[in-house]
Amino acid sequence: MESKNKIFTVLLQLCLFAVVIAEDPYLFYDWKVTYGDVSPLGVATKGILINGEFPGPKINCTSNNNIYVNVFNELDEPLLFTWNGIQQRKNSWQDGLPATNCPIPPGKNWTYKFQVCAFHDPWRVGECKIHGGWVIFGWVSQVKDQIGSFFYFPTTGLQRAGGGMGMMQVHSRDLIPVPFDRPADEFAVLVGDWYNKGHKTLKSILDSGRSIGFPDGVHINGKFGKVGGGSPPMFTVEKGKTYRYRVCNVGMRLSVNFRIQGHDLKLVEMEGSHTVQNVYDSLDLHVGQCMSVLITADQAPADYHFVVSSRFTKKALSTVAVIRYSGSKGSSDSGAIPPPPPENSRGIAWSINQFRSFRWNLTASAARPNPQGSYHYGKINITRTIKVVNARYQVNGKLRFGINGVSHVDGETPLKLAEYFGVGDKVFKYDVMKDEPTGQDEQKASLAPNVVNATFRNFVEIVFENHERTIQTWHLDGYAFFAVAVEPGRWSPEKRKNYNLEDAVSRHTIQVYPNSWAAVMTTLDNAGLWNLRSEMRERAYLGQQFYFSVLSPARSLRDEYNILPDQPLCGIVKGLPLPMPYSGA
Repeated sequence: MESKNKIFTVLLQLCLFAVVIAEDPYLFYDWKVTYGDVSPLGVATKGILINGEFPGPKINCTSNNNIYVNVFNELDEPLLFTWNGIQQRKNSWQDGLPATNCPIPPGKNWTYKFQVCAFHDPWRVGECKIHGGWVIFGWVSQVKDQIGSFFYFPTTGLQRAGGGMGMMQVHSRDLIPVPFDRPADEFAVLVGDWYNKGHKTLKSILDSGRSIGFPDGVHINGKFGKVGGGSPPMFTVEKGKTYRYRVCNVGMRLSVNFRIQGHDLKLVEMEGSHTVQNVYDSLDLHVGQCMSVLITADQAPADYHFVVSSRFTKKALSTVAVIRYSGSKGSSDSGAIPPPPPENSRGIAWSINQFRSFRWNLTASAARPNPQGSYHYGKINITRTIKVVNARYQVNGKLRFGINGVSHVDGETPLKLAEYFGVGDKVFKYDVMKDEPTGQDEQKASLAPNVVNATFRNFVEIVFENHERTIQTWHLDGYAFFAVAVEPGRWSPEKRKNYNLEDAVSRHTIQVYPNSWAAVMTTLDNAGLWNLRSEMRERAYLGQQFYFSVLSPARSLRDEYNILPDQPLCGIVKGLPLPMPYSGA
C-alpha cells in the first residue's frame, strides 16, 4: 500500500510539473488612450497618445507569452486596436476590427487577451487529471513559437492618422537558437508618412466623397529631421558593437526606402520569419511591413544619419534621424547622405529585384508555418485560386475603393458576432464577391459587407492584380502566407512556373507594384473571421477589404475558442443569450 502511494505521489508531482511548464508567462499592460498635441512635421495637431506617448508604449515579449492589454478609452469616440501580424490562433475575438469586435465606447475600458504564438503543435502536454487513483496525462493542441517584429494601431475611422500605434517585439525563447549573435541593443523604428490635418478632419474628407490627397511629409518615431538641423541623437551606439533595428512602415499611404549613412544593412528577419542574411545598401519598406536589420558600428566615432525617403511618387519626401557614436565629436566625414535607389522615383525594376533576393532561412531553428504537415509548401495541391483586383469607383457621386466589384461596408453589428449568434443572414450574405473578377467589376461596385466563405484547412492561392498606376500593399490577419512571386503585367496560370516554391519568405504583408501582380499561398487552418485588407488606410476605410469566414465543421475548442464572457455586445446581438459553447479538445 505504501509503495502504491509513493507511485501515486511521484506521478502527481510529475503531473503538476507538466502543468507548470505548460503555463506560459503573462504580461499585463494598462493603457490610457487620450488626445494630445503631436507635431511630427513641426505643425501641432491633435493626436492620439497612449499613456501620454507617441509613438505608443513598446510591447516587448517572448514567444508564447500571454498578453493582457487593458485599454481605457478617454477619447470622445469609439476605439479599437489590432495587432498587425500577430497570428492569434483560434481567436479572432481579439482581432480588434469593426467586423470582429464591438468598439470600446468613450469613457469605458476593455482588456484584450491574446497569446503571441502561431502554429499548431499537437504533441505538447497540456493538462493532467486525477481519476480513480491514476494520473491521466491529457494531450491537447497547443501552438509553436511566433517571433519577429510587428506593430499595433487603432482601427476605428482614420485614427491611425492621429497616432496610437507602437512596436511589438517578440523574442525567441532561450531554448530556441537564433541564427545570429545577440545584439548589444535593439531599437524600435516606426517610420511612415504623415498628414498635418487631424484624423477627424481626414475622416470627414473621406465621408464627403473626396480623397485625403498626398501626405505632408514622413517621420521617424514621430519626429522630422533635416541634415544639419541640429536634431538630438535618436540612437546611441558604441564602436565595434552590433545593433538590431526593427523597422516598421506605419504610414497611411507611401512606400519608403531606408538606409544608414556609411553603414551596411544585414537583413535578418521579416514579419516573423528569419531570412537569409543578405547585405543591402538600402531597403524598400511598404505600408504595413516590418523588417529587422543588423548594423555594426564599424566607422569612426561621429554622428551618422538614418535616412527615410518616399518611393514611387512624383514628389519626393524625406527625413533623417541621428545615430551618435559614444564619444562622437560631430557630423560624419564619411561622405554625403546616401541617395535613394539608382532609378527614377517611379521605376519599379530595382525594387522587384530586391524582393526576389529575399529568401526564407530554412536552417533557422525558430518556428515555421507547417501547412498540412509539410514544410514543402510547393508540393501541396492548390484547392482554390482567388484573384483580387483593386479598383477606384464613384458610387452615388462619392469616392469608394473595392475588390472585384464589391466595396466593403461595416454595420452596427460586427460580422463575427452575427455569425456566432446565428443571425448572420440578417446582417450579411456570403460570397457577394467573385473569385474571378470580370472587366465590368472594375467599372461598377456594389456596397455590401464582403465575406468570403472559406473551407477549413484548404490550401489557397491568392493573386493580387493591380491595374492602377499607384502601388498597393495588402495584409492578411490571422495567417502568414508564402510570398511566392511579384512581377509586372497580368497574371495567368502559366505564370506559376515563375513561383518560388522552395524558400519564399513566410510573411503577412505583400506589395503589388503599379500594373503588376503578386501571388501568395497559405493554408486556411485558423478558424475564425479574418480580414484581408489594403494597408492604405484611405482605401481600407472606403471599402478595399474583405473577410475570410473560416468555420470548423467540428465546432470544437480544438479549432476555435469560445467568446469570452466579458466580450462587449452591440447591434442586434446585444442582449441575446450566449450560444451553446464549443466543447472538446
